[in-house]
Amino acid sequence: MAERLSVVILTFEAEATLGATLASVAGLADEVFCVDSGSRDRTVEIARAAGATVVEHPFEHYGAQRNWAIESLPLGGGWELHLDADERLTPVLAAEIRRILESSPAELEGCYIPRLVHFLGQPLRHGGFYPIYHLRLFRRGRGRCEDRLYDQHFYVAGRTERLAAPMIDDMRGPFAVWKARHRRWARLEAEQLLRGPAPQPGVIAGRFGGSPVERKRAQRRLYERLPPFLRPFLLFGYRFLLRGGFRDGRQGWRFYWHQTLCFRLLVDWHLVRLRLRRALGEKTAGRPGQGRPKRR
Repeated sequence: MAERLSVVILTFEAEATLGATLASVAGLADEVFCVDSGSRDRTVEIARAAGATVVEHPFEHYGAQRNWAIESLPLGGGWELHLDADERLTPVLAAEIRRILESSPAELEGCYIPRLVHFLGQPLRHGGFYPIYHLRLFRRGRGRCEDRLYDQHFYVAGRTERLAAPMIDDMRGPFAVWKARHRRWARLEAEQLLRGPAPQPGVIAGRFGGSPVERKRAQRRLYERLPPFLRPFLLFGYRFLLRGGFRDGRQGWRFYWHQTLCFRLLVDWHLVRLRLRRALGEKTAGRPGQGRPKRR
């Protein structure tokens, strides 16, 4: 018999995409939980109409929200599948997951799923954006999410395998909202970079011979060694020209311009500002008499 599957979806004002996400797991999931962080649109109504259980929880960051869901929801399935409200399964991927539920070996703990980004209706198959693997399917209780402020990934300790069919990350909301999210994420990424490259508890380290996420982190470490404000231009040239991002058409141009160049420039701006603020604070703290009350 197939093992049961619990699906967890993080939601916030996702009425434009949540219906497609829920429809893509219908017939596959034995239970669906939507962890909502205060939606004021029709998100909760759509989730409940589809039979999902809605649980409200304040949002801190994605890693904290995902780990809260793992620890706190009454998940009854033998496997967990974690999605965002703008992600959906393709029918071929749903069939692959069903085969895992029916015949997975006992030592298999998780599966990496390739993500295919759709940006304003245009699939992005070039520029190094496909495939990017995410560990989203794992045995109940075996997975955790990184304690990172941005770009968090799940991890397990045991054996994993890669699935072939992609999940669709459908970025088709208002462009202004998409840019506002990246402005917020740029600050979080800068704060994460300020912590430095030293290994941190609950954070996946970079390793070229490791998992897809470990290899991605190792490549990121090379990028972080380049000079700020120069490296975004180098990354844009690499993705758009060398890796063929220009083949993704007009929407691809908008994506690489904003997500690669402008976003990374904004990250560096925040990072330099935070470093200066920290340096000034340390210099002030080191001066004699600083921080002491004045004598009267």
